Amino acid sequence: MKIRIGTRGSKLALWQAYFVEDKLVAAGVKTEIVTIETKGDKILDVSISKIGSKGVFTEEIEEQLADGAIDIAVHSAKDMQSVLPEGFELISFSERELANDVLISDNKEASLNNKNLVVGTSSNRRIATLKHFYPHIKTVPVRGNLQTRIKRMEEGACDALLLAYAGVHRMGYDSRIVQKLNLTEFTPAVGQGSVAIEVHKGLSKAKKDLVRKALNHEPTEVCLLAERSFLKTMDGGCSIPVFGLAQIKGESLQMTGGIMSLDGKEMIRKVFIGKLKDAKSLGRKLAEEVLSSGGDRILKSIKAELSNE
Repeated sequence: MKIRIGTRGSKLALWQAYFVEDKLVAAGVKTEIVTIETKGDKILDVSISKIGSKGVFTEEIEEQLADGAIDIAVHSAKDMQSVLPEGFELISFSERELANDVLISDNKEASLNNKNLVVGTSSNRRIATLKHFYPHIKTVPVRGNLQTRIKRMEEGACDALLLAYAGVHRMGYDSRIVQKLNLTEFTPAVGQGSVAIEVHKGLSKAKKDLVRKALNHEPTEVCLLAERSFLKTMDGGCSIPVFGLAQIKGESLQMTGGIMSLDGKEMIRKVFIGKLKDAKSLGRKLAEEVLSSGGDRILKSIKAELSNE
């Protein structure tokens, strides 16, 4: 049996693809890696919200899944939209890396407490969080793969970058981390830190079962089922400042989730605890609580603001 692995071509995406390949090879499977350029990789001079937040990093890959040119697609779980196109599904989630955001800089003294710090990020969630907790921080848009962003920082576009720990660690840039941000203030995007495997319904059951057995980490899957159910109910795409993190605490599942206004002035944040087997309903109920507590009004305002940009 041979599994063709579809991936974006950035160094981080390829790291994820090789990570998946190693596990499949260890399970006795022949593999082939196929690199695919997506819309999000090609258009770097505008924000994701202006490109269109659905399928920015997945659409071209899904076309090849549907055609059978590849068997599986490897994604950062945080890049996956809450509702996949008809005929597609996520069948595996890798064990989650630390979910924290981190600040990286060549200046070891850089900190979010610095009054004059200029931070590079194009994430509306991170920008809104900074505006809420660190309103003195100035941000500048920096998009592209990790190496491109670091180069922009080195060229003076900003003093520091706000990034996911997982990508920084996987690319070996730990020495550049100057601050690990706590999960209470910087609650991450849904799925942050995990690698997701997407397939088309046309893939054989034998291949699906093999991939899932080799790659799925059940505790992480439970958490991400809750998080993705939360995101789906919130109707939040990549450009909406929605955050969500589920964690297993003993025999229970604890999930924190919420939404912020783009200017950071309003934040609704809730914490629910439930049973592991009720992961999806926990995420849905948490989202319903956030929406009924004013989140629906914030969401409507954000969508109107983004559509007018």
